[in-house]
Amino acid sequence: MTGGFTDDGLAALDAALARHTASGAVPGLVALVARGGQVHITTAGHPSLGDDAPIGRDAIFRIASLTKPVTGVAAMLLIQDGAMALDDPVAPWLPELSEPRVLRSYDAELSDTVPAERAITVEDLLSFRLGFGSIFTPKPLPILEAEQALELKTLGPPWPPTRHTPDQWIAAFGSLPLLDQPGERFRYNTGATLTGILIERVAGAPFAEVLSKRVFEPLGMTDTAFWVPSGKMGRFTTMYAPSQAARHFGGSGADGAELTLIDRPDGWYAVPPSLPDGAAGLVSTIDDIGAFAAMLAADGGGLLSPSSVALMLRDRATARDRAEQPWFFGEHLGWGLAMSVPADGVAPDAAADGMPRGYGWEGGSGTAWRNDPATGLTGILLTQRMMTSPEPPPVARDFWSAAYAAIAR
Repeated sequence: MTGGFTDDGLAALDAALARHTASGAVPGLVALVARGGQVHITTAGHPSLGDDAPIGRDAIFRIASLTKPVTGVAAMLLIQDGAMALDDPVAPWLPELSEPRVLRSYDAELSDTVPAERAITVEDLLSFRLGFGSIFTPKPLPILEAEQALELKTLGPPWPPTRHTPDQWIAAFGSLPLLDQPGERFRYNTGATLTGILIERVAGAPFAEVLSKRVFEPLGMTDTAFWVPSGKMGRFTTMYAPSQAARHFGGSGADGAELTLIDRPDGWYAVPPSLPDGAAGLVSTIDDIGAFAAMLAADGGGLLSPSSVALMLRDRATARDRAEQPWFFGEHLGWGLAMSVPADGVAPDAAADGMPRGYGWEGGSGTAWRNDPATGLTGILLTQRMMTSPEPPPVARDFWSAAYAAIAR
């Protein structure tokens, strides 16, 4: 695992990614592969449709759910400080969650509840086992309708962003019952938004400030934030969705036969958000995410302790989680603290060709990152084309296949 990549393999990687931008399927992308001290960057396409300028290595992307591992690292730093512990109930800091109630059934009216059997803990938030999160059903459940009416943006796409402040958001969330008993099962997403608010209250400082001081500044992540200031706007990309799926993401107009505009650079991220969302709110660059990935690959790199990294990477998904949500976990994925990890008991190379291995996550805006300890490979892909299903899109499959094929044996 000490070597890097072959020249032919890197050339094939560049060509594979360029095909997706040349076809118009993806407006632009920036990718990174790193191994054995060698770092290779690929750029292809343009910052937006109709823009003739080539996309730059320093292009800024909405990273969506790649925000979650960053939020998890910030939480682990507070745990290292002794400010909170994984088994602490969150109620002292989040009194809105001090007396949770649980729906008697998923389709029950909001008043048809039973008391929670135990308190919600810090680990419940980070492992997404607090009792609330994504639920996949075609039925118009009362809990789904209530969540939408409150504009929490936690059970669906996060765009347009919620108008709530952190205090308003958690007050509204606290008015809802849970779907499950705390600790009972994995449910995606909501725990990360709550973790951001928890961090803010434990630290006694705005969440964005905690991330900046504790994570971004030490790692040199100079372009990662919850919004893009005017001086950097020229590097900010436009976001699109496949036209047939754009109605789910707040699409505001067609920019071509295949893609629909979702957000321009001067749109939702041009000003600080009301809620800095720990689940999906950050923008970043390839080099910033690379610095974050390198820190974790180095067992915390002096920022986190090796034991904190090990806690984050321990699989907490259960057999029932996998059986109930096969589209999420597949056969080789588990869930640690705020990120995907290899499933317990699964061989490191068990993922199918074109699927990511190791730990990391994907973002619904068309982003992906994995560190693979088995091969020493780090791969990062940033695009502007939103994902529309749990399955990796063709550009991501080609990226992972080419990245592994480029490894020097």
